Amino acid sequence: MENRTSGPVSWRPDAERAITVDRPVPLVATLSVVRRGAGDPTWRADGRAALWKAWRTPQGPVTAHLAQDGPAGVVRAQAWGPGAQWLLDGLAELVGEGDDDAGFDPVHAPLVAVRRRYAGWRVPRTRLVVESLVPAIIEQRVTGAEAFAAYRQLVRRFGAPAPGPGAELGLLLAPDAAGWAAIPSWEWLRAGVDAQRADTVMRAVRRAGRLEGLVDRVPAQAREALRVIPGVGVWTAAEVAHVAFGDADAVSFGDYHVARNIGWALVGVELDDAGLADLLTPYAGHRYRVQRLLELAGAARPRHGARMSVPTHLPGRAAR
Repeated sequence: MENRTSGPVSWRPDAERAITVDRPVPLVATLSVVRRGAGDPTWRADGRAALWKAWRTPQGPVTAHLAQDGPAGVVRAQAWGPGAQWLLDGLAELVGEGDDDAGFDPVHAPLVAVRRRYAGWRVPRTRLVVESLVPAIIEQRVTGAEAFAAYRQLVRRFGAPAPGPGAELGLLLAPDAAGWAAIPSWEWLRAGVDAQRADTVMRAVRRAGRLEGLVDRVPAQAREALRVIPGVGVWTAAEVAHVAFGDADAVSFGDYHVARNIGWALVGVELDDAGLADLLTPYAGHRYRVQRLLELAGAARPRHGARMSVPTHLPGRAAR
């Protein structure tokens, strides 16, 4: 095959598809939400308009190469592995084609500008619940750097080589539900994941079959169903919903930065969750859309003083 930053040549794909949509798709920006930090071993950028990704699907593992085809609204995909056809059957939703932004009418000037800049961006829908739930639980109550390092360590130790050209590229599959369940308690601690979060992962993966079925529910109902799991709160359910369910309204309440950053970007004031809820009232149905567009634009309040250091072991804290 070609070098590490180009499309496959000698690897014959198990499935391939091209779709035409009514907009140019900013592919990397759209799917960057599934990337868990700069060193995510399941992801590899391929220039500015293409990427590689390894996923676990209900039909088995898959390596996918997705590329934006020039300035036109064409996305081309090739996939290898047992899950290839399953993934490509949902390609349109994966790049946000199922997301309807009708009725989204920004009333804040900064948001108007960001929407213009990312006019082709839509909320993606992966249809993979456990794939997004486990890392979201790992990310509870710790800094992004700590969470990404923990996820990276666990995937490298307990994951598996991705099928097809993925292995040559160094891509790894995250563990499946059974694989996560088999990780010993001391390995979670070694990776910096305290017992409370590890226990929440265990409770979640034991229900993997039922959880994957949530993609067929209305997103708001699916979020509530996720919260039945002890240790999964509003924040974690939202982190899953806007990835697995394509939920454009699943704003990340309970996040240390989100309310502050959105408030600062739109009205010049750092807000709490109650203030954020009020501010986003005009955007009902599109509140996560506001959040993600501002994140893509790098909108953030000025930092004051040293970065917050969050301990990795926080017993007795409520579900996030």
